[in-house]
Amino acid sequence: MAKIKLTKNELKKQKDALKMFQRYLPTLQLKKQQLQAEIRSVEQRVNELREKKKKINESFRVWIGVFGEKQVFSSGILGIEKLLTGRGNIAGVEIPVFEGVTFQTAPYDFLEKPLWLDFAVERMKEVLAVDLEAGIMEAQQNLLEKELRTTSQRVNLFEKVKIPEAKGNIKKIQVYLGDQQTAAVVRGKISKGKKERAAG
Repeated sequence: MAKIKLTKNELKKQKDALKMFQRYLPTLQLKKQQLQAEIRSVEQRVNELREKKKKINESFRVWIGVFGEKQVFSSGILGIEKLLTGRGNIAGVEIPVFEGVTFQTAPYDFLEKPLWLDFAVERMKEVLAVDLEAGIMEAQQNLLEKELRTTSQRVNLFEKVKIPEAKGNIKKIQVYLGDQQTAAVVRGKISKGKKERAAG
């Protein structure tokens, strides 16, 4: 703890600091609650996306054998054309927002390729879209958790260090100034008594 001056100016400074800490603490606590709620919401969405992917993969199991057919589902048949993202702001934190994805499909001859290829391409698009959205949601979660750690540290600093320290400093200065005032009164009375005795 830093050494403080035991003066009226320092008393005012400490009282002002205490008011500032007490004014900002509720804002920080609110931000912390908002971040916690948002992180829970993002976690829930990520779990929903994982569940959705799991269901799509289960529906794929029926078709998994046909994927082995030679030259049917080549790597160039489906690609990501554009990942559409935006920016959002939650409790002062800039986050990426998933807005969609567009795919490009290589042309193929419907007569040469099996009927199931259209279905497989659509399912692959679904899986890729789910993966991309989940990745962006996880990036959101990481940013929000980082901000939550910082905000929690500030809340703890204010609650456990700064506010008690300012209160302690104020009390210490007030006691000292009170003692000084009492001593001044006592000295005044002693001085007055000496003058009265000297005059009498």
